[in-house]
Amino acid sequence: MIQMTNVSKKYMKLSALKDISLSLPIGKIIGIVGENGSGKSTLLRLISGLSLPTSGKVTVNGETANRRISKVVSYLSEFGSFYHIYTVREAMDFQASQFSDFNMAKAEEIMKFMQLEPHMKIKNLSKGNRGRLKIMLTLAREVPYLLMDEPFSGLDPMVRESIVKGMISYVDLESQTLIMTCHETTEIESLLDSFIAIKEGSLLRMADVDELHESEGLGITGWMKKNYF
Repeated sequence: MIQMTNVSKKYMKLSALKDISLSLPIGKIIGIVGENGSGKSTLLRLISGLSLPTSGKVTVNGETANRRISKVVSYLSEFGSFYHIYTVREAMDFQASQFSDFNMAKAEEIMKFMQLEPHMKIKNLSKGNRGRLKIMLTLAREVPYLLMDEPFSGLDPMVRESIVKGMISYVDLESQTLIMTCHETTEIESLLDSFIAIKEGSLLRMADVDELHESEGLGITGWMKKNYF
């Protein structure tokens, strides 16, 4: 379980997150929603251990989140970088050398689904195909928590829906939780079990999607229009 207790994060004088407390169990697909600059990416970075809270505590499976927590967390950054001289295959081999849980057979399967050519140099890939590569490298790890920051940024709208739906088949909801940010909530709403709404660094709401439908007769997009604007 991921546990955040009274977590705040400041960058100089800017408050990115304010007194966030929540618990995230295994076996869920969870969306983090909110306006640009609301603190969504900061929340993921704190869970991944790449950033530390100014105050409060973040634990993953009972351990304080820091860079060593990568043994149970696979993190996709919106601004992820690669060794551009690598081919797709070499990027897979490198990931496997860094993480013993990297499932090469699964990576091969996802690579084919993403229609990536193993011999292609990363420097020659389109922005969309680099996005597909990031998704593949993230999903191929056999860890309890998969964190994705704007994973569909740069993907062609014509194929985005099929990739969104298809990639979920590579998540084992018996043993994994997928947490993602996405500013286009309509694209992922049908996949989500729960959502976390952040506004100006504060937790506005965390709820199951079915609960929202039943209690208010709204989807996430409709609820956001009602409560954000």
